[in-house]
Amino acid sequence: MARPKLPRNICGRPTNSCFKPNGIPVSELEEIQLELDEFEALRLVDLEGMQQQVAAIEMGVSRQTLANLVKSARKKVIDCIVNSKALKM
Repeated sequence: MARPKLPRNICGRPTNSCFKPNGIPVSELEEIQLELDEFEALRLVDLEGMQQQVAAIEMGVSRQTLANLVKSARKKVIDCIVNSKALKM
């Protein structure tokens, strides 16, 4: 049985709920879901420039958990860019 997920501190929220390639209707695109904790990890590390240890403390998670969130989020974002998919948040 998996451990229950601990609550995570999420301070930033996306201003838009979807990003997609121009000229292609959303109904024709595969959608990838970016979770709020993945969004927050990317925001803290990549946008705010925080070190992972500091960002992990800010979110209330371990450094390894934060690293896993960042890795997962980056993979989803690049998949959407390279393969013309919609990114839903």
